[in-house]
Amino acid sequence: MQFLAILGLFVVSYLLGAIPFGLVFVRLITGKDIRKIESGRTGGTNVMRAAGFPAGLATAILDVLKSAVTVWIARFLIEKAIIPNNAWLEVIPPVLAVFGHNYSIFLSERSNKWGIRLRGGAGGASAGGGALGLWAPAFLIVLPVGVILLFGVGYASLATMSVGFVCVIIFGIRAWMGLSPWQYIFYGVFVEILLVWALRPNIKRLIKGEERVVGWRARKMKTN
Repeated sequence: MQFLAILGLFVVSYLLGAIPFGLVFVRLITGKDIRKIESGRTGGTNVMRAAGFPAGLATAILDVLKSAVTVWIARFLIEKAIIPNNAWLEVIPPVLAVFGHNYSIFLSERSNKWGIRLRGGAGGASAGGGALGLWAPAFLIVLPVGVILLFGVGYASLATMSVGFVCVIIFGIRAWMGLSPWQYIFYGVFVEILLVWALRPNIKRLIKGEERVVGWRARKMKTN
């Protein structure tokens, strides 16, 4: 029974993460397919480019919540003794939600190389949502760092990749102080791997100095 409950939790976590809110918002507002706009990703940054700041913000909020919800569901099941009291069962669901966001079963398409390709976002907001679920104050650290990198430095890819790294630091310190399970550290490790893998093209452009910019740097480039 517990095995089926755990399996169900994992499947629901992936499916929640796979909900493409960005695709829905852009389709409703502009009638366009976000997969054919700019980076082709369904996250808040690309939605902002395609349909404006409010749509991008709404997408980011929902992407955060869908990952956080998986942790809350896991804790509810643990509290009701439906699944074992194991920290890994709090860590794995939000990781699966980030994976679902990046590789959504709802955004499958044919690919000449692999047969089927799963599309999605880069996972930054969803990764932040997992941190919110595991320890809510972590989000108050993750968010400002991401905002500074996004609108200050001007690179959305750096802002995204910072999430997992900051989570490792936060949960590492808390584990060292005995305030949270050490397994939470691996949440940051696992999501950072997913984020970096999803952003491989962006990393190449960053190295070449060709990465697209946002915020004040983008406005400055337009005025020059």
